[in-house]
Amino acid sequence: RVRDEFFSTLKAFDTNYVDLLQFHWPVTDIYVETWKEIIKLQQEGYVKTIGVANCNIHNLETLYNETGVMPSLNQFECHPLFTQKELVDYCNEHGIQIEAYTPIARADTRMTRLPLMKRMAEKYKKTIVQIVIRWHIQNGRIPIVGARHKKNQMADLDVFDFNLTDDELKAIDAININSRLRYDPDNCDFSIL
Repeated sequence: RVRDEFFSTLKAFDTNYVDLLQFHWPVTDIYVETWKEIIKLQQEGYVKTIGVANCNIHNLETLYNETGVMPSLNQFECHPLFTQKELVDYCNEHGIQIEAYTPIARADTRMTRLPLMKRMAEKYKKTIVQIVIRWHIQNGRIPIVGARHKKNQMADLDVFDFNLTDDELKAIDAININSRLRYDPDNCDFSIL
């Protein structure tokens, strides 16, 4: 139903194209067919850029092997507690833009209570959340942050007046404890999503 849903959405938005179309999960048995439909929509001029979400390396390789088209973007969980270095490296090597979701690790205390993070926040006169957002940006990732209150939304945008050092970037990378906070696409009941 990719085409039907897509054209219904175009009509609802009163437009004739979208800048980015991506699927949300590599749902077993249908994600390759979904990808093929997305490719067709791009070839027909209805979509400028095509991407995926929650795809691991094996999913990306399957998509490419089946279609010859690599996604331009992959949105997946990535934060200091779960850096997904292998997947990040793979995406970078293949020119796939990374969009990080849950980018601030839901402000998990295993990250926010670290003296390292507190020192950086004090040094730059920023919050720990701002430090983490900056870490993503300097690593070339697009962090998808969400805040309910305008004050926090404005703070999330106030991250372009400082740069973390290479050593600080590496220190944040080293926080990784492989702690996934959201669903694992390889072990997920897609019927609940």
